[in-house]
Amino acid sequence: MDTSSLIWGMLFGSIGLGFFVYGKRQRAIVPLLAGVALSVLPYFVSNVYLMVGVGIALVALPTFIRR
Repeated sequence: MDTSSLIWGMLFGSIGLGFFVYGKRQRAIVPLLAGVALSVLPYFVSNVYLMVGVGIALVALPTFIRR
């Protein structure tokens, strides 16, 4: 593992936790699922550039899809 992948994983995991808590309290499915996906993303993606790309897309997802 690389230092940059650890830092990006921690950042996206923290944002994912925030989205998960928000989605659970507001009963909103899109932020809840985005939070779960952001939390498990570092476990499945080892390439740093792919992790950053997918992470940014998942962070932006609740902005564009509202349910």
